[in-house]
Amino acid sequence: MPLTPPQPRTEQRSLVEAVIASTIGTTIEWYDFFLYGTTAALVFPELFFPSFSPFAGRLLSFSTFAVGFVARPVGGVLFGYLGDRVGRKSTLVATLILMGVSTLVIGFLPTYNQIGVAAPVLLTALRFIQGIGVGGEWGGAVLLALEYGHRSNRGFYASWPQAGVPLGLLSSTGVLELCRASISDAEFLAWGWRVPFYLSGLLIVIGLLIRIRILETPLFAQLKEKNQLARAPVREAVRGHWREILLVAGTRLSENSCFYLFSAYVLTYGKIVLDVEKGLMLRAVSVAAAIEFFTIPLFGILADRFSRKGTYVLGCVFLAMFAFPYYALLNSRIPAAIVLAVVLGLTIGHALLYSVQASLIPELFGTRLRYTGASLGYQLGSPLAGGLAPIIADSLVEAFPDQYWPLALYIIVISIISLICVQRLSETSRKDISLPG
Repeated sequence: MPLTPPQPRTEQRSLVEAVIASTIGTTIEWYDFFLYGTTAALVFPELFFPSFSPFAGRLLSFSTFAVGFVARPVGGVLFGYLGDRVGRKSTLVATLILMGVSTLVIGFLPTYNQIGVAAPVLLTALRFIQGIGVGGEWGGAVLLALEYGHRSNRGFYASWPQAGVPLGLLSSTGVLELCRASISDAEFLAWGWRVPFYLSGLLIVIGLLIRIRILETPLFAQLKEKNQLARAPVREAVRGHWREILLVAGTRLSENSCFYLFSAYVLTYGKIVLDVEKGLMLRAVSVAAAIEFFTIPLFGILADRFSRKGTYVLGCVFLAMFAFPYYALLNSRIPAAIVLAVVLGLTIGHALLYSVQASLIPELFGTRLRYTGASLGYQLGSPLAGGLAPIIADSLVEAFPDQYWPLALYIIVISIISLICVQRLSETSRKDISLPG
């Protein structure tokens, strides 16, 4: 027997609750994920790799950072399967617990000076678990908003979980900066960096209380009611949508790489190249993240009014054209110019691409395979994009000291690759996504 359609007022209230729940949950999970990236740039080389040269220590620290990206496709497969077989809500609760607990444990880790090589090994293992959690988080969060708001303005509703990402970044950098500014450098290195990780324990409880209250999405509930769930969603998605999955991975190269260049590696760049005041780069990232929280939904509206592909193309072109001005502004060493560079990079370049992904990618797949297909495509590009970006950037800085053109060229090349890939995807803004697929 088909489900009775809810009354408009009830449906609207459920939509708002789903959007709020997915946004807050995403904020908490990305707080955990970004917290690691920020500390990997600021303190992990000294605490977990002290026996290496500064350059080697940074590379090893960023390598553990990259491990999280290698794990993300694993999380996409695992939780994509569960999301299409068990449900969106249950899977999101599981990813939140996995991410939160692994982050909390990092705060209790002994350092290299205390237990030797076991310290970076444990750190890497926990980062891998983080990656699995966030690999399953994205698909469920955007589907919660997209499938509740499937009737209209999907680009706008689905963009709100994406806005949770800069909010998570703002929270992590803000808490770290507060801790760093409240105590001496020695105290921060000794124990202050652990405090933001302890805070994750409280955030887990808040996130769970919010997510447990939300009902399953109406599209998945209807599918389950009619017994139309996919028996082997991973196999079906790869067999029937391998082209879309690969193209989605390609479209993410520029967005994911540039995000970590603008938010994580810029902290290292400010320290080893610009030699500017320590808190300046953190404040620049925090200001940019606060503004991007608003520009992502704004560009989500643009994706509804204009088109998914058109908005994405605009973002790729902006990043390619902004690459040289970005590094020119940074290398001026003028505080206002540095802040402007980071703000423009994140609030326009990254936000244009990231806002659209939440609707463009899941809309390529039917409801039966949407969690799996979207997660596979989204997470498959992560190891080559965000995972390698800080390592590539630091290697270019080491190979070409006092020159920023290789870094700018890197951004231009990956932007062109993403531009080619997105052009080969279907336009989905007018698609009926309620079909099983």
